[in-house]
Amino acid sequence: MIVLGIILLVVGWLTGIQIVWTLGIVALVIGVILAILGAIGRPVGGRRTWY
Repeated sequence: MIVLGIILLVVGWLTGIQIVWTLGIVALVIGVILAILGAIGRPVGGRRTWY
């Protein structure tokens, strides 16, 4: 999700489409939050591990 957020940010910035840029920020923030929760061992989505 972090990679998707970065890709959307770049595409939105290059094309000048504000909604794509905003979606990129949202995806990036959610990806970082999920990565932090997973790193500290908190179950995310009912799973403690991710494969």
